[in-house]
Amino acid sequence: MKLNSVVIDNTFAEAFKMRYVRLLVTAIDAHWLRAAINASIGFSTSIIGCAVEAGLESRTNKTPDGRPGAFLLFFARSQEVLEKELIKRIGQTLLTCPTVSVFNGSSGGNLADIGARLRYFGDGHETENKVCGRNVWEIPVSEGKFIVETKISIHEGVAGGAFLIMAKTQDAGLSAAKAAVEAIKPLPGTITPFPGGVCRAASKIGSKYSFLKVSTNTEFVPSLGNGIPEEVTCVYEIVINGVDEAVVKAAMREGILSAVREPLITMISAPNFEGRLGSIKLHLHDIAG
Repeated sequence: MKLNSVVIDNTFAEAFKMRYVRLLVTAIDAHWLRAAINASIGFSTSIIGCAVEAGLESRTNKTPDGRPGAFLLFFARSQEVLEKELIKRIGQTLLTCPTVSVFNGSSGGNLADIGARLRYFGDGHETENKVCGRNVWEIPVSEGKFIVETKISIHEGVAGGAFLIMAKTQDAGLSAAKAAVEAIKPLPGTITPFPGGVCRAASKIGSKYSFLKVSTNTEFVPSLGNGIPEEVTCVYEIVINGVDEAVVKAAMREGILSAVREPLITMISAPNFEGRLGSIKLHLHDIAG
C-alpha cells in the first residue's frame, strides 16, 4: 500500500489500556498558565522510566473561574499509581505556581479524593467552599489561597498508538514528524507525550543486558536495522495516547496523512512485539486506507 508514493508497511502498532485523568488548570494570565503547564507535564514521556505519561490536550477560555485555562491529560498503568503521581505533581508544580487553580476536567469515571488529600498542606487552616457549583478546597498559601477541586475523575484510556516515519534525510524526517504532530494537536482527547511530540529512540522489550527491561530497537536504527529501506538515514516515532481507541486511531491517521505529504519520506511503519506490549492492534492499512 502506498500514499503519495510512500510505502505504508503492512504491520500494526500495539496499544494498551491505561488510566487517565483530565485536569483543568487555570491561571491569571497566559504567562503563569504556561508556567503551570510546563512544570506539571515535565518528565512524563514514557512509563518505561516515568511514573506517568502526560501532555497538553488543549487550551480553553471556558473555565469555572473565567480565567485562561488548559486541559492536561495524565496517563498511568493503574489508578493507584496515577493518584500518587497526581498528588506529587499538583502539590509540587501547581500548588506552588503563582495564581493557579486546579479543577476536574471531565465527568463520570472513578472519583478520586485528590483535592481532599492535598488539603492537608493547609495545616488545619484549609476550608471547603464552592466555585461555580464545584466542591473545592481552599488551601492558604503566601500569595493568598490555592483552589483545588475535591474529587478528580479517573477513566480508562488507551496508550501506545504509534507509527514510524522513515526518511532519506534528517531534515525531511524532522519536517514530516513536525507536520504529523501539528496535525494531531487539534484532535480532542489526544496527546503526543514525547519532546515536541517526537521520539528519536524507538525501543524494544528486553536487552542483552539482564538488568534492562527495554533497549534501543535495533530494527529501526539505520546503521543496524535489517528490515528498513537502504536509503533511510533516520527514523522518528510518533506516540499517541488518547481517551479511547477511536481517537487514537483518528490521530494516527491524521499524523500519517500529514507525514507522507513531505518529500523524501520512504516508508511509514510501526513497532510491535508479538503482543507482549499491548492487546490492542492498530493496523496501519486499516487506519491509513
